[in-house]
Amino acid sequence: MSEESENKPVPDPQVGMIPVVPMPGVQPPPPKARFAARKVLRRLVQGEAPPTAPMNIVERLAGSPYANPTIQVGGVDASARKTMDFALHLAETMFRYGAGALEVETSMIAVTAALGLRNIEVDITNQSVVINYAKKDATPITLLRVVRSWTNNYDGLAKIHELVTDIVSGGVTRDAAYKRLDDIIRSPKPFPRWLVVLAEAVFAGAVVAVIGGTLAGASVAFLTSLLVGAIARGLGRWRVPDFFVVGTSSFVVTAVAIACVLLDVPLSPALVVAGGILLLLPSGRLVSGVQDAINGFPVTAAGRFLSVFLTFAAIVGGIAVALVCGAMFGTERFDVTEPLTGGLPLPVLIPLVAVATVAICIAEQTAARLILPTGLVALAGYLVLFSGTWAGLGGRFAPAVAAVVVGVLARVVALRMGAPSLVVAVPSIIFLLTGLSIFRAMFVLTITPEASAEGALGIFNALTTILAVAAGVVLGDNLARPLTRRMGSNERRRNRRR
Repeated sequence: MSEESENKPVPDPQVGMIPVVPMPGVQPPPPKARFAARKVLRRLVQGEAPPTAPMNIVERLAGSPYANPTIQVGGVDASARKTMDFALHLAETMFRYGAGALEVETSMIAVTAALGLRNIEVDITNQSVVINYAKKDATPITLLRVVRSWTNNYDGLAKIHELVTDIVSGGVTRDAAYKRLDDIIRSPKPFPRWLVVLAEAVFAGAVVAVIGGTLAGASVAFLTSLLVGAIARGLGRWRVPDFFVVGTSSFVVTAVAIACVLLDVPLSPALVVAGGILLLLPSGRLVSGVQDAINGFPVTAAGRFLSVFLTFAAIVGGIAVALVCGAMFGTERFDVTEPLTGGLPLPVLIPLVAVATVAICIAEQTAARLILPTGLVALAGYLVLFSGTWAGLGGRFAPAVAAVVVGVLARVVALRMGAPSLVVAVPSIIFLLTGLSIFRAMFVLTITPEASAEGALGIFNALTTILAVAAGVVLGDNLARPLTRRMGSNERRRNRRR
């Protein structure tokens, strides 16, 4: 043995460490078991991702029909400006045709992701759309588009949905998508103008019959709707603001009701007013505003709410002026807010609801292939509303349950037919009549100051019902997502076969 090995100190086992005393009959766990236990414990006490990590914008597509897009590669950054222009053009067209903020945002994200454009941000504020492209170590590009006009074209909205689906499936290039979008914009609407005017009048008459009107009341509502439509089109050609168009139309409706009182026509003047202003009520915008707020677009929702408030103010102002003018001619002021309850049996109500739904689909320029499915969804929602009211669920909970059913069925039916759920859901909730309730409350609060407390309570109840309906539609749409998860993939497989 060498001298160095003899002088090397031997470590004392009792210094610097804890002695391990094996227990009799107990074997220590192997190293792999200890590592697995530590890994499980770490997962329990630590999140999968840092809490402040930004969310990838493509994750916004989760749950939408455009999830997991097929990304096209090659020459992406060089043509980023053209892709952004196409996305903005698509968003502007969707807004003009009546799409909601969530549909527009998901479509833009899906298109830009499918065309290979990364590092983008999309911002939608009321009627403006902003898209920003900020590649790392490059000059950012920001584009803005403002939507200044609107039109009813659910058929065009369904065609845009098909276009976005084809782009996401990877079967359409950007140049081909440009051409298809231009063809959609230039293509005529499915129904002529005279048929739309007639459908609006049929809708007014049918709804008046549903809410308790007689044949005479439905006939007067039919004729009044034709008159109001003609006046609105004439004022529109003169570029009169919508506020005064709505005010003038409601004035004419109330004047017709006053004439019926003077001529001793056996009908309720409140029914005449209700039938005449049904198409003036911004029920769709009101529900869409609540949906935008629920889906995370508060500024857009605030803009819609302001527009809705001005429309209701114009309606109330026009009716008030007509009542004052009628009082000058010696007519007694009648109550336009009296409760309207339908007295027809259910077998008679079902055909009326079906006719009115078909009429409103024609007025909204829905594709012909979607009219029958939309009518069936509306009938299902109305039957749920009727059953809930009969069962005593109340005036707030029954519409909410009906809205949930409509939301579920609208998503399933629309995606199966290759269309967004909006084009089926909006016509199907018309019979929940959210607009009439808030109109009555605003009229009482404005015209009868002595009943201001009753009017304020009415507005609160109406807003609660509207919130319940809008939230019910959104909830139903989300509940139907597991049922429609494979529909998008099936549609893409069909597109690839083409």
